[in-house]
Amino acid sequence: MNTPSDQTPPIQLSGLTHRYGSRTAIDSLDLELRPGQIVGLLGENGCGKTTMLKIMAGVLSGYEGTVRIGGHSPGPASKAIVSFLPDASFLPDGARVSYCLDLYDDFFADFDRKKAADLISFFGLQQKMRLKAMSKGMREKVQIALAMSRDAKVYLLDEPISGVDPSARQTILDGILRNLSEDSLLLVATHLIHDLEPILDSVVMMRHGRVILQGQADDLRETHSTSLDQIFRETYR
Repeated sequence: MNTPSDQTPPIQLSGLTHRYGSRTAIDSLDLELRPGQIVGLLGENGCGKTTMLKIMAGVLSGYEGTVRIGGHSPGPASKAIVSFLPDASFLPDGARVSYCLDLYDDFFADFDRKKAADLISFFGLQQKMRLKAMSKGMREKVQIALAMSRDAKVYLLDEPISGVDPSARQTILDGILRNLSEDSLLLVATHLIHDLEPILDSVVMMRHGRVILQGQADDLRETHSTSLDQIFRETYR
């Protein structure tokens, strides 16, 4: 059996289409992303960002077209190299942080508990704390600590700083980058481009389920003679 090589792009989408009834969420989308970069997946609410991430994470099926993650179709092989942070809480409300670490330790072979403990401490949290006693920002930090402590090839983060107090956003971004491998691909869906711009290597802008603008961050800034934040504002005016 052929095994995808290390040179295989971590994300390859061709003709990807997904519908919710009569509404088309993803419309014949083509996309290829290379490793070793942080990519901003940008767009208005409802443009298809979350649907696309769920398909790549292997938690949403019923699509048309071709999806390859590290050369694999979505399934056990792709899930083994993808760490997905959804936009909604996925942990038991009454659990302690230590229990959440136990869950990930049991479920994911590539989970680095020491790295997770380091991130929990970096975020100013304690493992004995219960999630139900935490603010939304604190819970988000726990989920990010778990997601970023897997030795994954692809990290898919859906709105990791949305709804978080502005003062906490930089700490969260610092935590995301704290142990990120140089050869991993980090794809971050967001509409808060101003906060993420300093860390982005490239961007993919979506509207109505299609890619409308894609490129390296520096190239786009040079071409448009302005910031990514301003390009984003002008694109979605």
